[in-house]
Amino acid sequence: MQTEDESGLQGGGPGGDRAAESRGRVVMLVDNGVERDSRVQKAATSIAAAGWEVHLIGCTTGKKKIRWTLGAAEVLLVPRVNVLGTARYRALRSMVRRPLAYAHPDVAAYRRRLAQSRRADIAASRLAPGFDGPAGKAWLTARRVTAKGQQRWVALRARQTDSLVKARKDPNSPVERLTLAFWQKLLGHRAWRVLDRGLWDWDTAYGKVIDGLEPDIIHANDFRMLGVGARAARRARAKGRPVKLVWDAHEFLPGTRPWHNDPRWHPAVCAYEREYAGAADAVVTVSEALGELLVENHGLKEKPGVVLNAPVVEDMTTTGPVPDLRELCGIDEDTPIAVYSGGAGPQRGVDIMVSSLPRLPGLHVGFVVPVPQGGDVKRLHKLADELGVRDRVHILPYVPFDQVVPFLSAADLGVVPIHHWPNHEIALITKFFEYSHARLPIVVSDVKAMSETVRSTGQGEVFRAEDEDDYVRAVEAVLDDPKRYRAVYDERPDLLRSWTWEAQAEILDGVYTRLKNP
Repeated sequence: MQTEDESGLQGGGPGGDRAAESRGRVVMLVDNGVERDSRVQKAATSIAAAGWEVHLIGCTTGKKKIRWTLGAAEVLLVPRVNVLGTARYRALRSMVRRPLAYAHPDVAAYRRRLAQSRRADIAASRLAPGFDGPAGKAWLTARRVTAKGQQRWVALRARQTDSLVKARKDPNSPVERLTLAFWQKLLGHRAWRVLDRGLWDWDTAYGKVIDGLEPDIIHANDFRMLGVGARAARRARAKGRPVKLVWDAHEFLPGTRPWHNDPRWHPAVCAYEREYAGAADAVVTVSEALGELLVENHGLKEKPGVVLNAPVVEDMTTTGPVPDLRELCGIDEDTPIAVYSGGAGPQRGVDIMVSSLPRLPGLHVGFVVPVPQGGDVKRLHKLADELGVRDRVHILPYVPFDQVVPFLSAADLGVVPIHHWPNHEIALITKFFEYSHARLPIVVSDVKAMSETVRSTGQGEVFRAEDEDDYVRAVEAVLDDPKRYRAVYDERPDLLRSWTWEAQAEILDGVYTRLKNP
C-alpha cells in the first residue's frame, strides 16, 4: 500500500486518457477500508479482468489517501472525517425535558471531577500549617460548606444529564417518538437530512474523487454509497456525461438490527435509501427474495439481478501459501473443530458455540473474525473463561478472499448460528457458500433461506435458533457421521458449480455491458 497527499488522481482525471483496450471506466464505491470486504474485492478483480478500467474507492480514518492495486483494479482509500455525524451530540441541553442538564456528558464529567478536587484540596489544607487557629478554621469551614453545596448541585445536574442521554437513546421515549413522527411527516424520505446529517460526510469525502475520475459506470455498494453515487451521477449528467448508476444492495435495510443505540439512525438511513433507490439505472442484490423485497419496498421498475456472495474457486492461492488452520489453533488432525467465519456480534448467535462446549467434550471452536482484538471477541473470551473452556476457543484473523475456502477446509464442520432477524431470513450468505466449497457439513439455525437449502441438499443439520439443546443435537449428529454430509458435494457437483464467483462475475459483467451499450 502507498499513502499520498492530496495530489492528482492516478489513472486519469478530467480529460485524462483512457486505456485503449478498456471497455469503459467503472468506479466502485464502498463504505469501508476494502480489505475485509470480500464481495467488493471479488467484484473489482473480476470486472477488471474482463477488460473494464476499475477504480475501487473506499475510506480511511487517516489524513492521507492510500492506494494499491487489486489484480488489475486500482484501489484508493480517501480520508473521511465524521464531522456532521457527531455535531448533534455536542449539545444535549433541553429546557423542556431536563432544564438542569449540562450541555454535554463531557461537561458533567468535568464538573464532577472539579467538585471532587476542590473538596480534596480543602481536606488537604486542614493538615497544612497556619490553619489551626480560629480564623483559619473559620475560613476552611466556609470553604467546606460552599464546596459541599457545589458538589450537590453538580451531582443534581449530572444526574439530569445522564437521564437526558438515556432518554435520547430510548426509541420509546414520547419526545423521541413525537420528534421522529414530526420530521418523517414533514419531510418524508428527505427526513434523514435532520435525523442523521452524518450521511453528508460520505459525500464530502468521495464526491470530488468520483467527479475527477469521470466514470462511465458508478457501482454503489450498499445504502451509504447509493446516495453518494446518485448525486455524483447527477453532477456528471448535468455536465453532459451519460453516467450509469448500479446499486448493489447487500441487505434489506428495514430488516436489519440497528447498528447504533441512537433511535434516529435506523429511520434516517431507511429514508436515505428510499430517496435514492429510484436513481439507480440497474440494481443487483444477493438473493431472489431480497430482490422481491426491494421491488416491493422501493417500487423498482425492474427486478434486480442476483449476484450471489459465492467464493472464488479458480486460482484460490494466488496471494501466497494458505495458512494451516489446525496449526494456528495448535490441534492435531484427530481433534474435532467447528469453525465460524465472519463478524461475531450478538445477533450472529456465536455465543452458543462457546456456551455449549461443556456439553461437547473434545470439540474445539475456531472464530475467523475481522477484528481479533475487538469487543465481540472479548465477550466470547469472558464466556469461555467462566465456563472453563478457554483452551478450546481459538480466535483466527481473516485471510485473503481467495484463500478462505482452502483455509476453512481443515475444519470438521461450519456453523451459521444467526438469530431470527428479517434480513437473516432471505439469503444464502457468504460463509454458507464458503463452507460448501470447503466441503464442510453445515450446522445452521432455522432461518428461512439457509435452513431450507440444507434440508433439501442434506449437506448439514438445522437447529432452532438460540436453542442450545437443539444445537448440541445437531453438532453431535454431524460429528457422529461426517462422511454422510460431505458425500452430498460429490453427489451434487452441479450445486457447487452454480455457487461460484466466476458464474456471478458473468452476471455482473452482463449488467455493465447492457448499461454501457443499450
